[in-house]
Amino acid sequence: MIATHTLTRHSDIQSWVTDRHGIPAVARIRDRFGDEKAKLLLRFVSSHGGEIDDGMSPCSWTAWFAELDRQQLALKVTPTGECELVPRAALN
Repeated sequence: MIATHTLTRHSDIQSWVTDRHGIPAVARIRDRFGDEKAKLLLRFVSSHGGEIDDGMSPCSWTAWFAELDRQQLALKVTPTGECELVPRAALN
């Protein structure tokens, strides 16, 4: 069984992502009412030098963490290197 961990501290999240050659990114999306919202993403550089998840805009860690906190999200990670953003409310 693979144990997952949920990271909420900014320093833990930044370390986990940068250790895997990732950078913070954000995409602006529109909801069904036409309102623009920020969607947080992480961009990872593959071992072949290419980027995956093109079409997003890199941003600073400060801006990314501000949006992470505003949306009350945490980073769920697995030992295999997979990750996803999850609501912090789900942790309680």
